[in-house]
Amino acid sequence: MAIRTFLFTFCISALLVFHGFSSATSPPKTPEDLELEEDLKLLEEDESPAAGKHSDPDPDHYSDEDEFENYDDVEGSEDSGHYDHSPPQPEIDEKDVVVLTEGNFSDFLEKNRYVMVEFYAPWCGHCQALAPEYAAAATELKGEAVLAKVDATEENDLAQQYDVQGFPTVLFFVDGVHKPYPGQRNKDSIVTWIKKKTGPGIHNVTTTEDAERILTSENKLVLGFLESLVGPESQELAAASRLEDDVSFYQTASPDVAKLFHIDPKAKRPALVMLKKEDEKISLFDGQFTKSAIVDFAFANKLPLVTTFSRENAPMIFESPIKKQILLFATKNGSEKVLPVFFESAKHFKGKLIFVYVEMDNEDVGKPVSDYFGVTGDGPKVLAYTGNDDSKKFFLVGEVTVDSIKAFGEGFLEDKLKPFYKSDPIPETNDGDVKIIVGDNFEEIVLDESKDVLLEIYAPWCGHCQALEPIYNKLAKHLRGIDSLVIAKMDGTTNEHPRAKSDGFPTLLFFPAGNKSFDPLTVDTDRTVVAFYKFIKKHASIPFKLQRPDSSVKSQSESQKSYHKDDTKDEL
Repeated sequence: MAIRTFLFTFCISALLVFHGFSSATSPPKTPEDLELEEDLKLLEEDESPAAGKHSDPDPDHYSDEDEFENYDDVEGSEDSGHYDHSPPQPEIDEKDVVVLTEGNFSDFLEKNRYVMVEFYAPWCGHCQALAPEYAAAATELKGEAVLAKVDATEENDLAQQYDVQGFPTVLFFVDGVHKPYPGQRNKDSIVTWIKKKTGPGIHNVTTTEDAERILTSENKLVLGFLESLVGPESQELAAASRLEDDVSFYQTASPDVAKLFHIDPKAKRPALVMLKKEDEKISLFDGQFTKSAIVDFAFANKLPLVTTFSRENAPMIFESPIKKQILLFATKNGSEKVLPVFFESAKHFKGKLIFVYVEMDNEDVGKPVSDYFGVTGDGPKVLAYTGNDDSKKFFLVGEVTVDSIKAFGEGFLEDKLKPFYKSDPIPETNDGDVKIIVGDNFEEIVLDESKDVLLEIYAPWCGHCQALEPIYNKLAKHLRGIDSLVIAKMDGTTNEHPRAKSDGFPTLLFFPAGNKSFDPLTVDTDRTVVAFYKFIKKHASIPFKLQRPDSSVKSQSESQKSYHKDDTKDEL
């Protein structure tokens, strides 16, 4: 008993000594630490019970009501990050689907010539629907091609490397070179498409009878005029054919056949031609006879001189190696006079620019695309676009003529045009706790070097933005009166600025004072008043103090409460 008492006393003493040592060695709190604690206590007391922590794994994507956030959103219906509440899926036999990670991705592609890769998210409904079809296709294609999958939520670097922006993203690799799979998401479509890619891909034309039959039946084709139907040149042409879905590839060694395809029988071989039954019917190849050069030639020339924008042909526009576009916006009736002018202008920029006609009164795609670019009225209007990576837009000023479009296109190629950015009118008054930003006042307010600025880029239809609004307003109310700090918001669907880049809604950016030439900080934190305040306090260039309620007002309020309480007592 004495021993146990001794041990107990010893342990208690040791704990007291250790506690004293820890207290003695803990650094004292600075005035700044104490002030922050008081600030957070004040904010926490006022925090709305509904203001929960932000737990959406992919918060910056659009709500279910999203519209054309990007010009190429018409291509497909990939899940851009929404939760899916589908019932649990039955067990799927994926024994022939290879799981790829960053550790084995490159080696696997080097060892396998034909590989289809699905980038997926476990919670994505589209991915869950594809899974059994994909697994069945993998089993049927075993020995011909490999089907693999990558969990993009785990393999972030791979997803970024291959520009995965929605789920599922399905790519097909041939000798390490990839392209998107454009077909339907079922077993039969996948199997048929891949068999075409892994098959011969190219057909021999040895007689003039075969040539005439092909010329009658095909709308779009490429023919190679070679010395031999076997060998390195034939292999390059066959490899190119596997990377091109929309064009049939043929080869011949016959001068008589070549002549029917508009190739000089005495031309130096290898020679190559593309034939179409529309607009520019003949396009002769003059590059190096390599797979990549032939694919680029086919991509650049398979489109008509002017492509009418639709969901069906959108992939041809967006997958083209030519990224820069000239777009004509006009109504169906209003296009009769201007379309011939647009066609004639396109001839001057073949292989350099893609010419696209957008039918503004087409409710399916024309109107949303017009809204995305900020084009209003009935047209006609001509606009230059650098592509989604850059997203700069330029309007043609003046009459739409061949000469004006030609000068406009040349200025576009030479980077001599001034970009256009959408903007709502500047507000007549802007005295609220949350400042309203539009394209035309962005530089004046957001890029003011004397202010630390928190900016929310939102969409009116976005559910996440609507949920954030009361929290954001409360934050701004707490911080009003701090001259060095601006809490602001901008409708990203109707306003643009090159410094306000968003991947989805809402996007929250912080622009520190005196540092506006650098990219803003992305606010990646819980969506609560306290979390936002901590972020601002940490990153603001100009120190500030949170304004507390006036103590005299508080005392007066307490006195009134006491007075009313005493009155109640008297009444009782």
